[in-house]
Order: sequence, then C-alpha cells, then structure tokens
Amino acid sequence: MHKKIITLSIFLLFAGYGCAAGGSESERTVQAQAQLIIQNQQKINDLQSDIDSLRGQLEDTKYQLNQVIERQKMILQQMGTGSSGLSLNTNYGSSEGTTSMMPKTESNTSNLSGWTSTGNDKTDYNFIMQFISDAKQSNELIIAFQRFLEAYPKSIYRANANYWLGQLFYKQGNKDYASSYYATVVKDFPNSSKAGDSLYKVGLILLEKGDKKNAKAVFQQVLNKYSKNKNAVNLANQKLAYL
Repeated sequence: MHKKIITLSIFLLFAGYGCAAGGSESERTVQAQAQLIIQNQQKINDLQSDIDSLRGQLEDTKYQLNQVIERQKMILQQMGTGSSGLSLNTNYGSSEGTTSMMPKTESNTSNLSGWTSTGNDKTDYNFIMQFISDAKQSNELIIAFQRFLEAYPKSIYRANANYWLGQLFYKQGNKDYASSYYATVVKDFPNSSKAGDSLYKVGLILLEKGDKKNAKAVFQQVLNKYSKNKNAVNLANQKLAYL
C-alpha cells in the first residue's frame, strides 16, 4: 500500500508539472515518464511477490533437510548403543480402526523383534525407520509401526507411520489394508508431506482393481489439491494420459 501511494504521488507530481509547463509535447513526455515509473513499480512488486514465494519454498526445503539430518543422527546413535536381543510377537494387532482384521504371520528374528516404545516418539520413529529398506523385515516393520501408532496417538510422525504402513502392505500385496492407511493420511493429515503421495496411491490401487472412473477422479484430485508435490503430480499425469 505504501509503495502504491508513492507511485501515485509521483504520477500526480509529473502530471501537475506537465500542466504548468503548458506545452503539449512536455505533457506527453511527462505522462510517458510517469507511466514508465508505474510499470517499473509493478514489476518490482511482482518480483517481490516471487521472492516471498521462493523464500517460503526455501524454508520448507530447509526444514525437510533438517529432518533428514536429525533422523540420521538418531540412527547413528541407535547403532552405537545396539538394539538386539528382542523377541517378536507374531500378531499384527490393531492400531487404527481397520487393523483389528490384520492377519497373523510368522516372522524371523531380527533387531525389531519384540520392539516396544521408549516413551520418546522421535527416537522410536527414527529407530524403526532404519529398517525400512530391509524387505526381509516387512512383518516386523508393520508390527513396530502399529505399536508406534498405539503408543503415540498425538505424535507428529503419525502421518508418516500410516504412509509407511500403506507402503509395506502394498508391497506385500495387501492392497485393501494399504489403501486404508493411505486414506488415513489424506483424511487425517491433509497438510502432511505424504498426503499427495498417499492420494496418488489410493488412485493407483483403484486403477489396479479396474475402477478406472474413480481412479481418474482421484488422480485429478492429486493435481488440484497437491500441485506442489511434483512427484505425485507427474505420476498422476502419466496415469491420466491413458485414462
């Protein structure tokens, strides 16, 4: 508002000067200069808006990088203190509304066997995450994440825990369970960094089940609601191109 007032004042000043001069050529020159100043000011305002937007994006990136760094620190600490000698409960148990139906499976002994919460959600989440790439421990990971959700009903990591449960069940071929966890992320944590990816996965599962109509609607929602999630948007666009 202050910039607009300054610009308007300059314009009026030049216009007044042109009238006092009394020459039509001078008036045109002054008006052209005033118009140029207004245009330049608008460009400055637009650039400032772009800078503010980029600053916000940089802050988001910085936060995400800090989260990664903190996670790596916790993993290194856990590796330093050791975490073996645990036993595994083979029942998946229940942590969300739909998980009471989860099947029982046999599992192998591992560092996640018999894991229980420590009372610190950040420590526990990072401890579980260090096993996320080990396909042989998918059952143990499912149990651990479900226990995490039971132990920390208000944790800031609940969205991520639900997302990873969706991923784990999807890889096992349990698409109904996977879809339930993905949907929980979208419904309960719509502002989470995992929401866009989760919504895409809901659409993907619908498509794999042959429900093209609803899958298309979900992919379109990804574009409308999570346009800043470039990965999810690109994947959704690829699917929409064939629907």
